[in-house]
Amino acid sequence: MNISAIIIAKNEAKKIKECIESLRWVNEVVVIDNGSEDETAKIAENLGAKVFTYNGGNYSDWRNEGAKRAEGEWIIYVDADERITPELRDEIVKTLENPSAEIYAIPRRNIILGREMLHGGWWPDYVKRLIKKSSLEKWVGDLHEEPEVKGNLIHLKSPMVHLKHDNLAEMVAKSNKWSAVEAKLLFDAGHPPMAWWRFLRIMLGELFYRLILLRGIFDGPEGVIYSFYQTWSKFLTYAKLWEMQLKDKK
Repeated sequence: MNISAIIIAKNEAKKIKECIESLRWVNEVVVIDNGSEDETAKIAENLGAKVFTYNGGNYSDWRNEGAKRAEGEWIIYVDADERITPELRDEIVKTLENPSAEIYAIPRRNIILGREMLHGGWWPDYVKRLIKKSSLEKWVGDLHEEPEVKGNLIHLKSPMVHLKHDNLAEMVAKSNKWSAVEAKLLFDAGHPPMAWWRFLRIMLGELFYRLILLRGIFDGPEGVIYSFYQTWSKFLTYAKLWEMQLKDKK
């Protein structure tokens, strides 16, 4: 087994140490730092990681850059707020002794507002992160990036831990940032003009989907809060789309 771990990070001084510690079993850790202003890079280097700076770009660019820098036969992508559990480590090691695919999807245990979410669409939340480097063509997508890989896909059983959101302030800040990107993608795709009834349909549909159909209500107050948050996040995206469409008419 020859495996490289790639971490995408920006201002993750509080979380990157535990992330790297959960990767002590790999051959190398590569950190692609997107212009951190805190001690992220220094902490990573002190823990033995190879740190490379890549300013600008998007998640696909950062993941592609990581693949270029990695020297391993296999690549595992781990974000700074994710942790590889001992069970997942053991499954990966055993799997790569005799691999039967070129890409593996890993389930995630999403911890949101201090609670593990089992409903609302947050479990098992598979992500394609373990890839044979020679089979990886590239990552594509500005926001919800996906790898283009030649070969078969298999789903692993053991999950990684994802410390997704610690508090509401962090959630709001991230939504304000990424909703602009998502709105621009919708605008460039020629989304129909936003009317009042579209806002109602989108918001009510999202709330019903998360809270009722996906049973987010069963995750307690955190599940209810996060279902409403997802609805608000959708509203923010489409409100920014409306703003773009309005400016385009002038």
